[in-house]
Amino acid sequence: MSRWPFDAQTDDIRPLLMAAQGDRLDLAIATLVETSGPAPRSIGAQMLVTRDQHWGYLSGGCIEADVARHAREAMADGAPRLLRYGEGSPWIDIRLACGSGILVLVEPVSVDEPAITALIEGMQGRYPIRWSSDGKTREARACNAKGEFAWDGTRYAQWHEPILRLVLIGEDATTLACAALGQTMGMDVVMITPNGPQAAPMPGIAYHRSAAAAVLDALDLDRWSAVAVLSHDREDDEAALAAALRSPAFYIGAIGARVRLDGRIAQLRAHGVGEADIARLRAPIGLQGFGKAPREVALSVVAEVARDFHARSAAANPSGSSISSTAPPSWMSR
Repeated sequence: MSRWPFDAQTDDIRPLLMAAQGDRLDLAIATLVETSGPAPRSIGAQMLVTRDQHWGYLSGGCIEADVARHAREAMADGAPRLLRYGEGSPWIDIRLACGSGILVLVEPVSVDEPAITALIEGMQGRYPIRWSSDGKTREARACNAKGEFAWDGTRYAQWHEPILRLVLIGEDATTLACAALGQTMGMDVVMITPNGPQAAPMPGIAYHRSAAAAVLDALDLDRWSAVAVLSHDREDDEAALAAALRSPAFYIGAIGARVRLDGRIAQLRAHGVGEADIARLRAPIGLQGFGKAPREVALSVVAEVARDFHARSAAANPSGSSISSTAPPSWMSR
């Protein structure tokens, strides 16, 4: 190994595609389209490859360098590749530790393609996109209904949801720890600190100093948003929670002792929040079993948010599919 694989931690290639549009880079996308047996990644996992670098991973480190090599060859000749590794692979020297077989479609793409632009616009506008490709032509269109990853031997389709948006209300060390961890996890972090310091606490996050309820209304919270109230006994905490509970956000919670919960619920009722919405409130937030230090609380909160976010679509994700024999032989790299 010539370097540490930090770039392999990237799981969503859309921000990279947006950056590549500005830099006018040549690109290839590698997509895991089939698996047989246990595999480190679910089908639909992707890598992005340029002339000099690659991001993402498909196998836990077994094949990524070889996939990148094929991707650069595809960029050079403009032809896609369908690569088989593990079970049934022509490359017996490349082994998969899991013992399974996987199929990877590698496709050269242009940053100017309408499908790439539509995918990025969906990310920026926070609406789902159905992406489909046969390795040569790509389509991307808005689609509210989420479906399973599909592969028929020649074309795959997958759904790209908006990035998880983590809205944090607070100003203490736990809030900062949550913001840093959420950002590391690839979340779209928004921090609200009414009357807080002028400067944002860290680059790369959205920062607001106005009243939390007003900011939440302006954010137009969607079903891919999570709101965590981490401030302590602020007079406007319940107003913020009321605003969040009126939204379709998938996760809404507040830090604090259980003994305060009845009083908090009474205040929410006074703000006009109905019983069905009150039942959505998480209080106190965070997974059990962690310590009370700021970073430990942050880990419990961000882990709970991530778990709930992924649980929403778990039923739509297939556990795996056997490798079919319908792959076009002319595409298979040898």
